[in-house]
Amino acid sequence: MPLWAPFMIPAIVFLLILSGCQSTYYAVWEKMGKEKRHLLRDNVEQVREDQAEASEQFASVVERIKALYGFDGDELEDVYAKLSGDYQGCEERADAVRDRIDKVERIADDLFSEWASEIDTIENVKLQSKSRASLQDTRNRFARLQRSMARAEASMDPVLNNLRDYVLYLKHNLNAQAVSSLRKEVADIETEVSSLIADMNRSIKEADAFVKSM
Repeated sequence: MPLWAPFMIPAIVFLLILSGCQSTYYAVWEKMGKEKRHLLRDNVEQVREDQAEASEQFASVVERIKALYGFDGDELEDVYAKLSGDYQGCEERADAVRDRIDKVERIADDLFSEWASEIDTIENVKLQSKSRASLQDTRNRFARLQRSMARAEASMDPVLNNLRDYVLYLKHNLNAQAVSSLRKEVADIETEVSSLIADMNRSIKEADAFVKSM
């Protein structure tokens, strides 16, 4: 194998994902010794990390909003510029979480379909029964994870919408009086972000439990 080949593999796999060639994607990983169950575990671990990073980003934007109070003039402009950047960071983190959840669900569906199909080829009745029970148990555990991921994902949209409205309003009315008039909105955003982070943490715990059980 050429020395550059290992460095090209991640790029090739990424291109296969973009092209939607799922079967080829799996084939490439299988040649590297990774079956679907390994890919599922790896991506569940990654969604856990993505959610943790998103939680930190959302918490950061709340702190930035609070920092607006007490500033005026050019200082207020500087803090707003950072707030706008933090909001863009929230959108990017949210997109990463959504994409990762989609990938996890797609791999899980493919794994479970393959598993069920292979069970039918097992001739030993006892082994077939045990494998079917193991599949059902894994499906049940993944369903719990899937529900927690969906709840955390759904919690992001209202927070992002309110943050966008807040940032746009400040863009049009950036002065100390406008900032002061939005205290109720800030309190609402802080409450929503706290709830979102709690949902993220529950999903992270479910991801931990699922990974440990694999």
